Amino acid sequence: MLRSKSVIFRAISKGFTLVELLVSIAILAIITMLAIPSMSEYIVEMRVDNEISELHRLILTARNTAISSGKNVTVCPLSGTTCGANWQGEISVFTNDTNSLVDNRVFNDDGDDTNTTANEKIIKVKGSSRTGDTLNYSQAILIYAPTGRLTNGVNGVFSYCPATKTSLSRAIELSLSGRIYTSQDTDNDNIDENRNGTDVSCG
Repeated sequence: MLRSKSVIFRAISKGFTLVELLVSIAILAIITMLAIPSMSEYIVEMRVDNEISELHRLILTARNTAISSGKNVTVCPLSGTTCGANWQGEISVFTNDTNSLVDNRVFNDDGDDTNTTANEKIIKVKGSSRTGDTLNYSQAILIYAPTGRLTNGVNGVFSYCPATKTSLSRAIELSLSGRIYTSQDTDNDNIDENRNGTDVSCG
């Protein structure tokens, strides 16, 4: 009886051999190597989706403010006191009291944002895009009229392209009526297309 208990104890206490441990580590390493690229792509995809969602909300805020306030609302990257061309930097939304196409701005000592001919109020500011990524807009400036329509008479397209995975690029299109459309993968090739069927690109 004692001998039987000793055999059982030895069987239970037996651990991994060195070979088994090395094989387990090798399998774990292979699985990790396979998972890292997928995880990296997923992180980039989430960053692009978040950027597009934030931009979509910013534009929607501008349009809704124009309609509700009865004033022109401008969306642009401010460079000092004027609208610049660096859409990858901070993007501001502000009202234009005179309903003109003003974009020159000065700042009062009390911190209010005003124009030399009309009061202008900052509504919302979007932070800068990630360094290395690209955000382009097809027009120089975006202005919504109180009707909810674009004032420049043409459609506009925002294109966002991540630096490391351009196939994950996405876009937001603005129709002349002011409607907002987000790009989709319409042909199932894992690349978003614009409404005209062309792949989203920042080139």
